[in-house]
Amino acid sequence: MEFLNLKINKEDDHFLVITINRPQALNALNKGVMDELHHVFFKTIPNDSSIHGVILIGEGNKAFVAGADITEFGDLHIDEAKALSLRGKSIFDKIENTTIPVIACIEGFALGGGCELAMACHMRIASTKAKFGQPEVNLGLLPGYSATQRLPKLIGKGKAMELLLTADMINGEEATRLGLSNHLVEPGETRSKALSILKKIATKGPNAVAFTIECVNRGPSAEADALESDLFGKAIVSEEGKEGANSFLSKRKPNFKR
Repeated sequence: MEFLNLKINKEDDHFLVITINRPQALNALNKGVMDELHHVFFKTIPNDSSIHGVILIGEGNKAFVAGADITEFGDLHIDEAKALSLRGKSIFDKIENTTIPVIACIEGFALGGGCELAMACHMRIASTKAKFGQPEVNLGLLPGYSATQRLPKLIGKGKAMELLLTADMINGEEATRLGLSNHLVEPGETRSKALSILKKIATKGPNAVAFTIECVNRGPSAEADALESDLFGKAIVSEEGKEGANSFLSKRKPNFKR
């Protein structure tokens, strides 16, 4: 597929960097961006075992993603609007359930759909110039890509409700304090921080990483707790689990295979 709205490249042969490349529109999510994200996460990543982690970043230093492209909203009928929301949710759910780690790098604005995209990633790195927010109520709308579900899980119901209902923006420092961002770094350093985390994770057992992502995403629930036990059993008898135990007992680094 020829990408017109994304730039795709690899760092160190194993880490896919996806750059949302619409700086003239502050990287707003239009149909083209969503179609290309769908292709990358449904087709490219599942079929390339050399990819050990993913970085999502916006072109330029003004925005990660400043929101959905409102110019595409004007003539939508109710069924079309519902379908737009459902398709976006399916793409963001796929990102969340990708079995290799996905990290969003927030330089500048992550608003509306952009904040929702960041929350669908497993982790977020914010610069000191980052701005997060869900401004939909300013437009007489509500979030359409699961902010009402993901934001409370990340920062708690009360604070999430406040941000969703007031449309207030918060900076990178506040986002990190609340747990919306994992780390706060200087502008221009989000990508290198994300890459260092991905490189560390890549030294761990790949099946164990995938199982852990699956369990965390399912919870908290009795079903997720049962799944954890089931996957623990599978992990401990696997070749990966045996290699991990043997390497520990032999006081050597494990040689995990992908």
